[in-house]
Amino acid sequence: MRSVLIAALLTGCAAVASSTTALAQGAAPAETKAKADALEKLTGMQSTGTAEAPEIPQTGRRADALRKTLSKIKLPDGFKIDLYAVVPDARSIAVGPNAGVLFVGTRKSKVYTVTDRDKDRVADEVRAFAPGIDFKIPNGVCFSKDGVLTIVEQNRVLSFPAAEFFYESPDVAAGVLVKQGNLIPAAEESYNHTARMCRVGPDGKTYISLGQPYNVPPAAKRELYAQTGIGGIIRMDADGKNREVYATGIRNSVGMDFNPADKALWFTDNQVDGMGDDTPPGELNRIAKAGENFGFPWFGGGQVRTVEYKDETPPKDVVFPQAALPPHAADLGMTFYNGRMFPDSYKGGIFTAEHGSWNRTQPIGARIMFVAIDKDGKAGTPKPFAEGWLTTDGEYLGRPTDVAVLLDGSLLVSDDTAGAIYRISYEGK
Repeated sequence: MRSVLIAALLTGCAAVASSTTALAQGAAPAETKAKADALEKLTGMQSTGTAEAPEIPQTGRRADALRKTLSKIKLPDGFKIDLYAVVPDARSIAVGPNAGVLFVGTRKSKVYTVTDRDKDRVADEVRAFAPGIDFKIPNGVCFSKDGVLTIVEQNRVLSFPAAEFFYESPDVAAGVLVKQGNLIPAAEESYNHTARMCRVGPDGKTYISLGQPYNVPPAAKRELYAQTGIGGIIRMDADGKNREVYATGIRNSVGMDFNPADKALWFTDNQVDGMGDDTPPGELNRIAKAGENFGFPWFGGGQVRTVEYKDETPPKDVVFPQAALPPHAADLGMTFYNGRMFPDSYKGGIFTAEHGSWNRTQPIGARIMFVAIDKDGKAGTPKPFAEGWLTTDGEYLGRPTDVAVLLDGSLLVSDDTAGAIYRISYEGK
């Protein structure tokens, strides 16, 4: 299916291009209209005349300060952490399957590319990707095995075939999988829980998490959310067709990945706020089949009931977490470790990025956690793997956001507060 999509996009997608006119609604004027026109031109394989984006400096005072922070990070014996790239607002990360070019989403208006040309495991060049396109919260970035990049924004889904080979030009092959305003109802757009995450599954479908905007949503929203997949995970074909709700009962997941062993989709979920420092727990979940319900809003995290729904009987088929994560540590991105660099004890396990608490009286998080997965596919106890971004005084020196495995088997970590990508490697004891 994706090969058909690539062929269609590379030969021109006039029908898809016409959909971008929705971007101009309510927009200011000239600049937004120009960027809407730019996307329409790109989907029609036409040049936009957009200038090349400037490089993000990789040396100097900022890079030096980041390296100083990394000297304080604690890791298991044999591991080390280095600065891989300076990338403003770095959030979700996707490693290109062909050349290892890194694509970095943000919660703002840019997606960045990170290139290591000489393969010394330090970025040589960081630039904004497709600078002519007007992105809106392009947090979700993911690749298919054959090199199609999907970018999921707040309320639109775009596709870029052969992104690793087009990215150096401002003009890139592009397609619109879900038109602006069609991912969720426009009336449900919010400033809260609006950073999407995506993964391409073994079945070739694109899976997208849709956080719901409330701490705990009102009952009046439940039917709409169940129908549209808000507060759940949806999936669709590579061309954006045959959308369906894959899982429900999810508060706000910003991390998911498929287990290479059994192809099951796992995801992190952030729990309800305002119930105390130590409750409810965060969640690491596994989806066994389509249609499962993971308990929110009846449960605020794990098996802890929410105050708002305590008098309702929860659905009988609720699926509870595989592992409880530290309360309010805000586990976001996650990845199965499928590389060859790390010791065998890490292979097949899960790394998660704890962003760190925002309303806990005693802050917690800002670290990378590891969860071993046994031969039966069950999760062990989450344990700290890399920590030190949160000082004993409660100051955040950085906030890990996502994790990904580089082609050489090292682990990349994004940090949206420091604006950086780190690389964790293993050299042995």
